[in-house]
Amino acid sequence: MIGEAVGLVSVAIWLYLLAFRGGFWRIRLGGAEAAKGRISARSVAAVVPARNEADVVGRAVSSLLAQEFDGRLHVYLVDDDSTDATVESAQRAVEVTGAKPRLTIVRARPLPTGWTGKVWAQAEGLRAAESFAADYFLLTDADIEHSPRVLTELVGRAETGGYDLVSLMARFSCTTWAERALIPAFVFFFFMLYPPAWVALRQRRTAAAAGGCMLVRREALERIGGMTAIRTELIDDCALAHAIKRGGAIWLGPAQATHSLRRYSGWRDLGGMISRTAFFQLRHSMVLLVATLLGMTLTFLAPPLLVATGGWPALWGAGAWVLMSVAYWLTLRYYGRSPLWAPLLPAVAVFYMAATVHSAVQYWRGRGALWKGRTQDSRVRSADG
Repeated sequence: MIGEAVGLVSVAIWLYLLAFRGGFWRIRLGGAEAAKGRISARSVAAVVPARNEADVVGRAVSSLLAQEFDGRLHVYLVDDDSTDATVESAQRAVEVTGAKPRLTIVRARPLPTGWTGKVWAQAEGLRAAESFAADYFLLTDADIEHSPRVLTELVGRAETGGYDLVSLMARFSCTTWAERALIPAFVFFFFMLYPPAWVALRQRRTAAAAGGCMLVRREALERIGGMTAIRTELIDDCALAHAIKRGGAIWLGPAQATHSLRRYSGWRDLGGMISRTAFFQLRHSMVLLVATLLGMTLTFLAPPLLVATGGWPALWGAGAWVLMSVAYWLTLRYYGRSPLWAPLLPAVAVFYMAATVHSAVQYWRGRGALWKGRTQDSRVRSADG
């Protein structure tokens, strides 16, 4: 009886996810159309925080300066206390493009108490960009290489849709075995939590953004009080989306050609990426941690486990497993992966669950959210204020 009940619950979960969760599992691509005159009249200040990104920052900055954009564009690269040749790499890349006058190097002031590193660097870039009087700010990362017309697409969508924030989730690297196994699932889980169709609906509270590529309307950022409103946030992109959606409209979708230059060489690198913010997202709550693990067990682990039991539980488990695989297949196709990966999603989910537990353990040990020498989320740090 217990096995049948668990199987029925798993099938019900996947029927709900497929039919009533905003179609999150569909990967909808396509640029936005906008009147050329409206775009040419707009100005954009791109703010790029960079901390020890010498190996990728040149390509990222070059892709911004090479934008096929009819409006005005200026790039502000914020050096966030780098100890490598980040600034020099950016300058060399710009000399090749011949667009040096459109790049400003900003040296971030020391990180003040109560701010997370990236948000502070973004605030420093925005401060430097005040004189440019931009209509929009493009908040992007130093490891993102943008397609030539992405800025036109972003501004066009914001103008025609009346959005205050438009965000694209860049394509992650998917070449190593670890990346092939885990990256499509990362996108699948993210859109499951934040269905893009729900993000775009003004009447729903669901709000999210992808920090690698966010276009923000100037008035919207001023309305929320600038980056000060999210100064303590580790998951800054979603926090910004929540703050802006309270009084405006936002949009989120997958990118076609804009992609991340960051490479994850193995399972440990990707596990660290997941672990860095997992427990913070659960608001450091053990109750939410247990609930999350239980929910993932019923959703992803129970179906294959029930198949091995035989009888009706196996039938229900198989049905849930098939529904799961069908939902996951479109994300795999987006990343050019074989549909044969789809039935392996339960095993991938185990890895994500382990990384989430590891995130909680690291937090309680005072080692949470370690990123390039900075510990930004830990029990010790939180207790110190």
